[in-house]
Amino acid sequence: MQKLFLATAILLSTAASVSAQDPAETRIRQVMQTQLEAWNRGDIVAFMDTYWKSDSLLFIGSKGLTYGWQATLDNYKKAYPGKEGMGQLAFKLLEFKKLANDAYFVVGKWQLTRTIGNLDGHFSILLRRINGEWKIVADHSS
Repeated sequence: MQKLFLATAILLSTAASVSAQDPAETRIRQVMQTQLEAWNRGDIVAFMDTYWKSDSLLFIGSKGLTYGWQATLDNYKKAYPGKEGMGQLAFKLLEFKKLANDAYFVVGKWQLTRTIGNLDGHFSILLRRINGEWKIVADHSS
C-alpha cells in the first residue's frame, strides 16, 4: 500500500511538473506579466497590446458586451482616466485549461489598489495563438 501511495505521489508530481513546464502556459504567463507591467506604469495602449487587434475581440464587463479592440480601449480609457484612476494592478492566475494547441482558457482574480478606492474581481479570458503570438480574444471581467 505504501508503494502504491508513493507511486501515485510521484505520478502526480510528474504530471504537475510537466503541466508547469508547458511552453504555451509559460508564454501566456509572460503575456499576463507584460499586461500587468503596462497597466502599472499607466500605459493602457501597451496593456491592450495583449488583446487581439480585431473588430471581433469580445469584452464582457459590468456594462455588457463590447466588440472590437478600439472600442475596448476607449472603454478602458473612460473607466480608468489617468494614473490615479488606474492605480496598481495585481493578478492571481487560478486556472489554465488547454482547449486546443492554439487556445487556452484562463481564470484569475484581479485587484486594483488606488487612492480613490480599491476594486477587485475575477476574470476569465480566452487566448488564441495568432501568427505565433498569444492574444486575448475574449475577456469577461467582473
